[in-house]
Amino acid sequence: MNSDLLNIGLIGVLGLLGIGFYGLLALRNLIKLIVALQILVKAALLGLIAAGNASDQINLSQSLAVTVIVADTVVAVVALAMVVQIRRRLGTMDVRDLAKLQG
Repeated sequence: MNSDLLNIGLIGVLGLLGIGFYGLLALRNLIKLIVALQILVKAALLGLIAAGNASDQINLSQSLAVTVIVADTVVAVVALAMVVQIRRRLGTMDVRDLAKLQG
């Protein structure tokens, strides 16, 4: 039963990685890019928890996951603050328009 749960976890990790990488490659909106990065981080967290469960060190993996969640939240808040400032200066959130910021 443990290997079935590990396989389901790995399928979830691969699915989230695929969605996240597709979002990074296909999207041009800055907020959508931040969401795609958040999906990639959630895939890494799911993989971390699955690895901890497989190696019978679930407490260690859970504490590392909480640390990653805190750091990821800080990164997301800073990125969203930057998006707000870019929107104020350029009037758009398109990644292609960031070349106008060169100075």
